[in-house]
Amino acid sequence: MKSQPTVLYYVQHLLGVGHVFRTMRITAALVRAGFRVELIYGGEKLPHFDDHGALVHFLPPLTSSKGDFSNLVTGDGSIADDAYRVSRREKVLNILKECSPDILVTEAFPFGRRQMHFELLPLMEAAIAMQPRPKIFASVRDILQEGNKPSKDRQSVDLLRRYFDAVLVHGDDQLVDLSATFPLVDEISDLVHYTGIVTPQLTDEILDADDQYDVVVSAGGGLLGRELLFAAAEAKAMSPLSDARWCLLTGPFGDAGENERLAGYGLTVLQFVPDLYRLLKTARLSVSLAGYNTVADIMAAGCRCIMAPQWNDKETEQLRRAQLLDARGLAVMLPHEEKTPSALCEAIERTLALPAPDWNSIRQNGAEETVRYLHKALAGSDAFRK
Repeated sequence: MKSQPTVLYYVQHLLGVGHVFRTMRITAALVRAGFRVELIYGGEKLPHFDDHGALVHFLPPLTSSKGDFSNLVTGDGSIADDAYRVSRREKVLNILKECSPDILVTEAFPFGRRQMHFELLPLMEAAIAMQPRPKIFASVRDILQEGNKPSKDRQSVDLLRRYFDAVLVHGDDQLVDLSATFPLVDEISDLVHYTGIVTPQLTDEILDADDQYDVVVSAGGGLLGRELLFAAAEAKAMSPLSDARWCLLTGPFGDAGENERLAGYGLTVLQFVPDLYRLLKTARLSVSLAGYNTVADIMAAGCRCIMAPQWNDKETEQLRRAQLLDARGLAVMLPHEEKTPSALCEAIERTLALPAPDWNSIRQNGAEETVRYLHKALAGSDAFRK
């Protein structure tokens, strides 16, 4: 094994920001453990982005067109043409060649990111042709997008068998098994390894009293969740915690005009905090969507919580996560159609009446387990699959 092995990590976010934040938590753990990390970053650069010591290659950006994943748009909002895609593909292949990684990790692919096959499939072919060939891993959250056509699931299996050494599932199979959202899991069971939830690095540091809040309401990246923010702002005065200190986190992509309106309710409104976990450590209650990273922060902080998942007939991940945690007595779920001030007040009452959640019942430290696993992979043999 090299004294400083190199990991090349591919991440592409199209709408939300969760994929990037989970990747960066893993990246930070890899850097702390002595890996050299290079990141291929294909989406719009996020505000407050922290590279954690990795070398980041920002590709010409591609995002979805207002959630329409069939159309990819460039940084100026125009539809990406063939020339734009070819340019990106060539950059990706050059990065692989110059990096010559020991390990290649693709975030979401091959279970997702089919829109990016124009560059990912050439990347995979080039990687398996390298001498020496890097170990190749898929990095996925615990709950995949449901409702795929059987042909797409079959394609994922075929791609895994052709290119990948293993699948790193960042979850606890005692909470939710990959089979819940991927029907062909039996065909790849020898490749699957559960790391636990990728929670933030724990710290004993406590925020100053002026920066502590009793109730923290958060809307993820800010592209979704405005209904919850306004319901919370209106609910404060009538809730059992009306005299408490409330903070609304509107997200890095929150609307500035709406932020001003929210501040008119007499709460603290912040667009972004670099460490949600520390803010939640001293909070009595978290009110949030049910995205992966927010839930990971809540788990690490040990906080009581209300989860109001954002979902529709295509996007069901947050709903399934909130339902699972509600059933375990770890969260109170506020259904999508009930994001109203009165319903939120009732949910607050129910949450405060429950025993403190036992978040330690869920396997965490997924970033550290990913590091351990990749070290074993580089040590040789198939021992890393055990």
